[in-house]
Amino acid sequence: MSRSPSSVSVTWSPRRSCGSGERRSSPARSSLSRRPVIPPVVSISVAEPAGLLLLAVARVLPRGAWWWKAAVLGALNIGAFFPLLFLSAYRLPGGLAAVVGSAGPLLVLGLSALLLGRRPALRDVLAGAVAAFGVSMVVLKAAGALDTLGVTAAFTATASMSAGTVLTQKWGRPLGVGPLALTGWQLTAGGLTIAPLAFLLEGAPPTLDAGAAGGYAYLALVNTAIAYCLWFRGIGRLTATQATLLGPLSPLTAAVLGWAVLGESLTALQLLGMALAFGATVAGQLPRRTEPTARLRAGSQPSGSTSGCVNRTGLPRERA
Repeated sequence: MSRSPSSVSVTWSPRRSCGSGERRSSPARSSLSRRPVIPPVVSISVAEPAGLLLLAVARVLPRGAWWWKAAVLGALNIGAFFPLLFLSAYRLPGGLAAVVGSAGPLLVLGLSALLLGRRPALRDVLAGAVAAFGVSMVVLKAAGALDTLGVTAAFTATASMSAGTVLTQKWGRPLGVGPLALTGWQLTAGGLTIAPLAFLLEGAPPTLDAGAAGGYAYLALVNTAIAYCLWFRGIGRLTATQATLLGPLSPLTAAVLGWAVLGESLTALQLLGMALAFGATVAGQLPRRTEPTARLRAGSQPSGSTSGCVNRTGLPRERA
């Protein structure tokens, strides 16, 4: 018996943590001694271990103005984004969360005009709007009354990440510092931002069984440390708008996996929406004639230049 995409579970990525439908319990969620998961607690359990691990590997600390810059970026990309993301995931159907998150490219266009002085190109505006419309065709289903808190949390998370993305490109990276260190700074700072709220709401960290510990380890290492390292590296090689226009691929991937793995059905309307969203994403990646993807600044380098996440041997590397 085929199922609709409403049953695709919520997934995690740097840009957006949403599938195409209703939420399911993860091992980390279902085995926390049967206590409800509180978004700040989950967030710090994922962000802080990942940040400390990357700091230990990179062995590079911020210098000068980069102490406050790392704190600001950490607060936007991690400290505010993570708890709001989890809150919206628990309160909204995945489809609605995906539609709210797909507004990211349009927010980035506005913030880029404000903070970077880049006038939005008509092509980018159309690509962002068409991508959001296509995602809504794929994942949005008729529902009852909207959860105001969930929608507000989803939009604020998207706005926070959009601002962090634009500022990450504006400030680049300190010379000689690679994505591992930059990511570690932000994850650690973001985790420290979340910590007071987490301890206020929950107190001491909950006891984890093997399943929950494994779930958190996967989220911290693969879906956070590695994914964010690649994300910040990509921001240095693409414009902020190009990077965020990759976001609609997340719910599209969830829908395809639901069809291929779970045997869910896809309607003609959903297939049309997928074609529109994918086409808009591709259009948004086309090179610009006048806009460079990254710029060198005094005392900084683009987030994606020279120092990659791995060296030729496949091992992480950083330059002091």
